[in-house]
Amino acid sequence: MRLATIGLAAAIFAGAGFAGASAQTMSYSDAGALLAASCGKDIVKYCPKVNLGGGQLKDCLVQYEAKLNPQCVIDYKTVVASLAKRNAAQLAAPKACRNAAANYCQGTAPGDAHYLDCLLAASKVVGAACNQALTDAGWR
Repeated sequence: MRLATIGLAAAIFAGAGFAGASAQTMSYSDAGALLAASCGKDIVKYCPKVNLGGGQLKDCLVQYEAKLNPQCVIDYKTVVASLAKRNAAQLAAPKACRNAAANYCQGTAPGDAHYLDCLLAASKVVGAACNQALTDAGWR
């Protein structure tokens, strides 16, 4: 149950928190597992009755940041940066892949299930920017 709670916390943390750090993107599942391993005890100790919604857990951890396990703070920053990068890449991918989609995926558009399938299938010819956007978005 705690792991699920901390996994949800990772999703909530995505938009705010400690100062950002550069990181590769990770899945929400990986983010939750990382935070469970390094922050679980601190969450139980300092924020046991805090609700996940509305940023309350994030606020609690920020309040106790000086007392948290240093690895928790490092991993938290990594998770926040990674999930922010993933979200930004998902928003940017249609623009980054527009020319590739026009050339190789005619008849598809962002939001069409075949759009992503086509771009992934054409990954050897769509170009570095599109491929990087797809990777950063977590779609490959």
